[in-house]
Amino acid sequence: MADEREINALLHLLDDPDQEVFDTVADRLVHLGKDIIPSLESVWENTPNEAIQERIEWLIHRVHLQELLAAMKAWAGQPNDLLKGALLVDKYQYPDLAEEQILKSIEKLKRNIWLELNNYLTPVEQINVMNGMLYSYFGIKGIESTDKHYKQKNHFFIHQLVESRKGSSIIIGILYQYLCEKLDIPVRAVQIPQQYVLAYFEIEDAPWLYARTASPQSRIQFFIDPVQGQIYSHKDIETYLKRIDAVETDRYYEPLSNKQIIQKLIRELAKCYPQSEYPNRRYELYHLAALLDD
Repeated sequence: MADEREINALLHLLDDPDQEVFDTVADRLVHLGKDIIPSLESVWENTPNEAIQERIEWLIHRVHLQELLAAMKAWAGQPNDLLKGALLVDKYQYPDLAEEQILKSIEKLKRNIWLELNNYLTPVEQINVMNGMLYSYFGIKGIESTDKHYKQKNHFFIHQLVESRKGSSIIIGILYQYLCEKLDIPVRAVQIPQQYVLAYFEIEDAPWLYARTASPQSRIQFFIDPVQGQIYSHKDIETYLKRIDAVETDRYYEPLSNKQIIQKLIRELAKCYPQSEYPNRRYELYHLAALLDD
């Protein structure tokens, strides 16, 4: 952290009309990291100049973005928790998000589902329990994908899903998969084109995710639409693929990794920021998604 004299000198230059001077000051302030934010907020509160306030808001956003990029890179470089990845995406729009209450709500939901499960349930019965708890008891309502859908950024944030009970198919799917993972139910997202679809996989002697003794399609018992929990058969998916003129391939039935899921979430979120209105926001999100390239 810089000393107080340097910080004060930098803050006094925030209104410098020379763009090169401001760019130099901005780079230095951003380099100081999140510790500089209280000082920036104090200046914002004590200046009536809207232009300076806008500069400060932009600087604070840059600092938060820098922190987020570092956190996402760290998440991608280790065994990555799906829920943690989704919460990092939330922090793009809500950098000061407090996670504790969200985690408590999800843990409570997981515990309630666990109480309804037992070792004698069939796969379909397990999913019926999941659906009953998620859509009836917890009250989740899925939002269909339309152009209007992409005007609602909050439909892509997991803390908003927990609080409002409304969300897009991908954010509900992330919660659904995370809960299944914690409850030892082998459900994963697959790569069906133009849809976000979950699949219930066969459990094999070897870990099911890595088993390659059979075709990917044959390892799937059925599919789940996370918008409302509807179960689809293989025939349903085949009919859908024919309807959209998609040539069937094993790739559609491979489970997505957690990094691929979060990358897809970020790219979906980017669609909520029209290029004409938010060119920088789209660039920032695409940059964030690029950190997750395999």
